[in-house]
Amino acid sequence: MLAWLDPDRERAGVRYEEIRAKLIKILVRRQCYAAEELADETINRVSHKVKDNAPTYVGDPAHYFYGVAKKVYQEWLRWVRDEKTRLDNLPVAPPEPSEDVERIHEYLERCRKELDPDDCELILKYYEKEKRAKIEHRKKLADGLGVTLNSLRMRVHRINLILQKCIVDCLNDAEATGAGHVFAG
Repeated sequence: MLAWLDPDRERAGVRYEEIRAKLIKILVRRQCYAAEELADETINRVSHKVKDNAPTYVGDPAHYFYGVAKKVYQEWLRWVRDEKTRLDNLPVAPPEPSEDVERIHEYLERCRKELDPDDCELILKYYEKEKRAKIEHRKKLADGLGVTLNSLRMRVHRINLILQKCIVDCLNDAEATGAGHVFAG
C-alpha cells in the first residue's frame, strides 16, 4: 500500500499519516465518536484491495481512501441506529426511591457476579478514580488492552447494557413474586 502512495518509502509514510489524519478530521466533523477506529478500518480495507485496484486506479490515492471511508461511515451510522433501537427497546426500570438503594445495590452485586470474570474486572477498573485521574486511568486501561479509547467505551457500554437488563429482570422478578416489593406505589 505504501508503494502505491509514493515510491519513496519515507514520503509514503508521511502521505499515509496525512491521509489518516484527514480521514479522522472528516469523520470528527461528521460527529463520529469512533473516528479513529473508522479511519483505521478504512485503511485496513484499502490495504486489502490495493493489489487489485492500484494498477488500474487513476488519480490521487487519497480520493480512493475517502470513498471507502464514506462507505465505512455509512455502515457505522446503520450500526449506531440499530444499537439505539435495541437500547430504546430495553425495559426501563422505574426511578429508584432512596429507601430502595440498598436493594438496587444488592441486585447490581448479584448481576456483576454473573458477568464473565474479565468483563467484571474491566467494569470495576473502568469506574475507578475521579476527574482528571479517571481520564488518564481509562487511557492506560485501553492501552493495556491494546484497544482504542472508543473501543473501550463501546465494550463498557455493552457490559452496562447486560447489567441494566439483569437489574431490571431482578426488579421485575421481585415485583412479580411480591418478595421485597421494591417500589411502593
